[in-house]
Amino acid sequence: MSTLYRPTDDRVIAGVCSGIARRFGLDPTLVRVIFVLSMLLPGPQFLIYLAAWILIPEQSSSRI
Repeated sequence: MSTLYRPTDDRVIAGVCSGIARRFGLDPTLVRVIFVLSMLLPGPQFLIYLAAWILIPEQSSSRI
């Protein structure tokens, strides 16, 4: 598995779902759909996404 980072190329909003998908070898669209569906459940999903946006580092130019 690779390290967790937010890629600069495959983003929709902040790259959080794409980064999680790359980390675990999943399709980014699948992770995005799962996240959107999870928003229908009660819980702090939006706050977790914001925290991940802040805490997960952005892809540096040396990883391209």
